[in-house]
Order: sequence, then structure tokens, then C-alpha cells
Amino acid sequence: MEKVRVDVIIPAYRPGKEFSRLLTRLCEQEYPPEKIIVMNTEEAFWNKEWENNFPLVEVHHLKKEEFDHGGTRRRAASMSDADIMVFMTQDALPRDRNVLGSLVRPIVENECVGAAYARQLPKDDCRFLERYTRAFNYPDKSSLKRQEDLPVYGIKTYFCSNVCAAYDRKIYLKTGGFVEHAIFNEDMIYAAEMMKRGYAVAYAADAQVIHSHNYSSIQQFHRNFDLGVSQAEHPEIFTEVPSEGEGLRLIKKSLTYLCRRGRIWLIPQLILQSGCKYLGYLLGKHYHKLPRRMILFCTMNKAYWQQQ
Repeated sequence: MEKVRVDVIIPAYRPGKEFSRLLTRLCEQEYPPEKIIVMNTEEAFWNKEWENNFPLVEVHHLKKEEFDHGGTRRRAASMSDADIMVFMTQDALPRDRNVLGSLVRPIVENECVGAAYARQLPKDDCRFLERYTRAFNYPDKSSLKRQEDLPVYGIKTYFCSNVCAAYDRKIYLKTGGFVEHAIFNEDMIYAAEMMKRGYAVAYAADAQVIHSHNYSSIQQFHRNFDLGVSQAEHPEIFTEVPSEGEGLRLIKKSLTYLCRRGRIWLIPQLILQSGCKYLGYLLGKHYHKLPRRMILFCTMNKAYWQQQ
């Protein structure tokens, strides 16, 4: 495989001890990065020892009100001159030393691939239902998705996750990059725009990171409200490919899985979580009809609305 320069970009907020593990595993990669750009929110919570212990780290501090899911990543991308930029979140942990190489490979070997995202594996404490959701969204088989695959994959055609995803920098610049202002979903919005220009997104199942959340039903409500808002703000992408069908498919698959595994007592939990997800998503899709106080109650990202 052709050798190219790679930078890793990580937005961080109050990073803790697990951040050291992430930096250690990144520096131990068989395909090492040139530098690790950290966009840290609130300097008071940054451990300066990380800069001494990990020479690849280049940190940039910003205030909480300055953070934006799209704008912050866009700003970080402008600080990189690498061939490929790998975006990660602070709570994702490479499973082995081959993650970066496995992400880079489909981009280097196929000039039409503008992005590649990793498989997410559950943490040890991940709940039973969430483990199945991980497997549903991140199967063990790699794939390549193009605009013409919409009839096959539906909304999943545009799926790409900045929990761990690599981007060809030349294609990124050519296609406009991440949106300047995004409450959520900046990765999927960019992937859709990129695909409309003829490029493809690769799912690299052999690039594996450990990442999962045990969200409560209320947290799922807030998260899906922001998801709905992000789709409502980009009707040019999401009007023709609604998410409801994929959500219903997950519910049906999860229900079947619970029955087959003899975990029928988890069915009420599935129904409650699914209801909260859908209600949050539905309200988010129609956020423009809601009073501001209700929006602030529903959202997971109040700072976003303060920037409006």
C-alpha cells in the first residue's frame, strides 16, 4: 500500500484518564500519524502533561460557546496538510495497532473513495440491547457505498461516523468539507454531499474501535431530537431518504433477536426506548414549530441554540 501522511483530529471536552489510553494506542499504530490535533474545549480541564508525554499532540483550546460539531472539525481540518485526516472522538479506543492502516487502505487503493469509517465494538459494560444495535449498525463485513446505492441501503447509504472516520483531504477540500454550523450529524451531511459529486464511502469492518454508550430513554430522546433537527436543516439531503424505515427495521430485528435469545423481559425496555427515540426525532424534525423553551428542554446541545 502506498505510504501517505495521516493526521488524527480529536475534539475533546474534559478528557479524563481514558484519553491517555487513546493517545497511547494512536502513537503505537503500525501506520503512525504525523500529528494528533486536539480541539480541546475549556483549557482549565486540559492536562498539560499529555503534551510532554505525547510529542505528536498539537492542542488548540476553545471556549465552550465556540464549539460546534461541524465548525470545530472544519477549523481543525484547516490546520492539517496531511493526505488523509482521521477524525475520532475522545471516547473511542482503537482495538489494535491496525486501525489507521485499515482506514487508510480503501482510500489509497480506490481513488473514488473519499471517506472510510470504522467498525464500532461494544465496551465490556455495554447493555444487551445496545450490543445488538452495535452489531446492526456495524456488521462484520466491509462495504462500499455510492449514490446509486440509495435504493439498496436507503438512509444508510449516507451513513458515516466521526467516532472514527478517515477523509481524503483533497476530496474534502474539493467538495466543501464539513458544514460550518451543525447541531449533529456533520459526518453524514458531508458524506451525502460528497456522494452527490460522484465519490464513495467505504465501511472498513477490519478497522475496529471500542465505543458504546448506555444511554437512558431520556438521553435517547434528547439525542434523537438533535438528529431530527439536523435532518430538518438539510432537506436537500434527507427529504428523499427518511430515517423512519431504517428505525422500524431495527426495532423489528431487535424484537426478533430478544425472542430468539430468550430475553423477552427486555421487550418493554425496547418499546420504551424506541418510543423515546421516535418522539425526539419527530419533534426535532418539526423544531421550527416549537417554542424556544421547549426546544431547549428537548435538545442535548443547548450551546447550539445560544449561537442562533
